[in-house]
Amino acid sequence: MGELGQIRAGIVGASGYGGIQLVRLLSQHPQVEITYLGGDSSAGRLYPEIYPHLHGEMDLKVEAVEVGAIAARCDAVFLSLPNGLAHKLAPTLLERGCKVLDLSADYRFADLQTYTAWYGGDRADHSTAAQAAYGLPELFRDRIREANLIGCPGCYPTASLLAIAPLLKQGLAQPDSIIIDAKSGTSGGGRKTAEHLLLAEADNSLAAYGVAKHRHTPEIEQICTGLAGREVLVQFTPHLIPMVRGILATVYATLRDPGLVREDLNTIYSAFYRNAPWVTVMPNGSYPQTKWAWGTNRCYLGIEVDARTGRVIVMSAIDNLMKGQAGQAVQCMNLMFGLEEQLGLPRLAFYP
Repeated sequence: MGELGQIRAGIVGASGYGGIQLVRLLSQHPQVEITYLGGDSSAGRLYPEIYPHLHGEMDLKVEAVEVGAIAARCDAVFLSLPNGLAHKLAPTLLERGCKVLDLSADYRFADLQTYTAWYGGDRADHSTAAQAAYGLPELFRDRIREANLIGCPGCYPTASLLAIAPLLKQGLAQPDSIIIDAKSGTSGGGRKTAEHLLLAEADNSLAAYGVAKHRHTPEIEQICTGLAGREVLVQFTPHLIPMVRGILATVYATLRDPGLVREDLNTIYSAFYRNAPWVTVMPNGSYPQTKWAWGTNRCYLGIEVDARTGRVIVMSAIDNLMKGQAGQAVQCMNLMFGLEEQLGLPRLAFYP
């Protein structure tokens, strides 16, 4: 720990969208000092050269990724890297006493065979992966408090699972009936050159992608299976929508008890999330919008019941860069270090 008990934090992959969100949050966190920024192609550059709006606010230079230097200067390390890289760094960082928060998919799966089946590559770090806690505090808060390694959820799974969890945990819906229709802003694709993310391609258009084969599907199914106590398969279809940030996931499921009404579900959801400060269950008839969550770590849930079809419809809105990425990672860090989980995280959105 640093002076006055400050948490010394490092960010590997600091030049991406996840990295800049972490810099913004951690630089304003009362218990954190950023002591290391790491990158590959950006190594050697002052951080404000990459993000000029930080001139006068951030004077750190991005350094080459070197595990020894990171471990010597950091208590908490955020790995904001493409899939397949974090597992090459995490075992050594853990051995040297760091707490590690991985924002990629490398440590989200209890079974590494599932990871390699969907993401490819070879993995030999089974013992390290077994230590990882899934970083969704609303479901796994106690485990996160005790963990040294967090596999932070993807943005789509975060929005979807917060909508689904009470249905499966309380046995309200048929586990084989879940359909997720989700839409994300373009920042979910990362800060890279990709044709489908170009303004001329994405603007004034709406398109599905990864249909029936998106990599977040097994991640969602893994947690749903644990909640239901039996194998659960979900139908998940993501869409790219022409806005920068935000996810709206609309979840459909068949109710076990067709006599349940919207007011019943609202009461159950409110009780389920009564100790979850970042989840807001909206009043009856109010449906969430992504703009409400912009720049915050909040998730807004809206619930409707269609008595004609016997289905419940749950709408979940988050900021994909915050509750779906950097904000949730900071929430987990707070828990890991025994801090109030809301510390250093903004509550009010950029609105309108």
